[in-house]
Amino acid sequence: MKKYFHQFVETCEDLLTFGWDRPTDEQTLICYLQMFSDDQLIRTLAGRMSDAEIEEVYNLINRLLKTHLKDSEYHRLFLKEEH
Repeated sequence: MKKYFHQFVETCEDLLTFGWDRPTDEQTLICYLQMFSDDQLIRTLAGRMSDAEIEEVYNLINRLLKTHLKDSEYHRLFLKEEH
């Protein structure tokens, strides 16, 4: 059974732009991140990124997770753990 999916980017028909307003910025960010994490794209990018760039992206994601998620949310939403 699949744990992860990217449904929003497949169904969003609204304007994707940044700096318009908060709701549009949020939906644009969601779409960009879902497109960014596409298997073929991220494999291509990761292979071309420097060690420092890889570490920078990893650290940014970890900082955001630690800042904005409770421990239980991290396990449920990010790790997709059942308990």
